[in-house]
Amino acid sequence: MNAPAKTEDFVSAVPAGVFAEKVLSVVHYTDRLFRFTMTRPQGFRFRSGEFAMIGLMVDGKPLYRAYSIASPAWADELEFFSIKVPDGPLTSHLQNIKPGDEVLMRKKPTGTLVLDALTPGKRLYMFSTGTGIAPFASLIRDPETYEKFEEVILTHTTRDVAELKYGFDLVEEIRNDEILSEVVGDKLRHYATVTREEYPYKGRITDLIENGKLFADLGVPALDPAVDRGMICGSSAMLKDTKDLLERAGLNEGANSKPAEFVIERAFVG
Repeated sequence: MNAPAKTEDFVSAVPAGVFAEKVLSVVHYTDRLFRFTMTRPQGFRFRSGEFAMIGLMVDGKPLYRAYSIASPAWADELEFFSIKVPDGPLTSHLQNIKPGDEVLMRKKPTGTLVLDALTPGKRLYMFSTGTGIAPFASLIRDPETYEKFEEVILTHTTRDVAELKYGFDLVEEIRNDEILSEVVGDKLRHYATVTREEYPYKGRITDLIENGKLFADLGVPALDPAVDRGMICGSSAMLKDTKDLLERAGLNEGANSKPAEFVIERAFVG
């Protein structure tokens, strides 16, 4: 059962205290990935990098999952980047949305991938795999990121080359935006790798950190807790392995209540 478009029946079924927002655009990248935008509720505030609980009415009941908000805090619309899971309780329905349909969203955003959870530094690494790039899509379009860091390195690892396109689209959109391009300048660096196809940069990001190829390719020193900060978003295995590598380099995990050298997002889409 797909989510209904905005009808009187849908509106009457929306739970109290929940936003019901209209889908504005949908872009399908592959048979596994899609991007969509929807209206932003008046008065809805969030910090770039946070996630929200979004959902649909499925069989007459609201079903939610955590999704990082891919748009920056200043944007008029909300953007999300999602996987498609054929038998996923939510994504099997969400992947069929069209402009004009309604998506539910709970009113309180949260998350640890925020600038406030990091201590001051010089270079910010954003380590992502798959749809884990979504919170960084928000942060690389937020001027505050470039006020706080001299260099921002976005790493994005996927299985296939086609799955990298969203990241390249984001960088291109920044370059083509008159205001953002001036703010970002040459501070943003995009390092894309794949694990299953031939590509100039190939391999798991954890392997490329461990063997030093990431730093050699970028022409930067190895991780240094005095200047480097990190954010990690991806699969549970990637989170654990990358966290271990950063801690081995002397970086400590932080949180909203106790800022430190790196942070992890543990909310998942399903």
